[in-house]
Amino acid sequence: MPDTTVRNDPDGGRYVATVDGEEAGSAHYLVRDGTVVLTHTEVDPKWEGKGVGSALARATLDDLVAGGREFVPRCPFIASYVERHPEYAEHVAH
Repeated sequence: MPDTTVRNDPDGGRYVATVDGEEAGSAHYLVRDGTVVLTHTEVDPKWEGKGVGSALARATLDDLVAGGREFVPRCPFIASYVERHPEYAEHVAH
């Protein structure tokens, strides 16, 4: 698994994953009434299957939880990640 760094880009409405300084993927979001709606995740085909998507999902959700934010996983990839990692379930807005 490559060393993946994830940062929030609030102006772009996304979390960005980089590997060795190269953008490898992003998790897009909108903020509605204080709740973060995770809308779409994409990983560059070069990095698919190498753990970048999971690192991106984990870092995104960890940042939201650390900030006390609830989220709605509209993105199928993030929703699937939450299903496999039930520790995030209590932070899902209903």
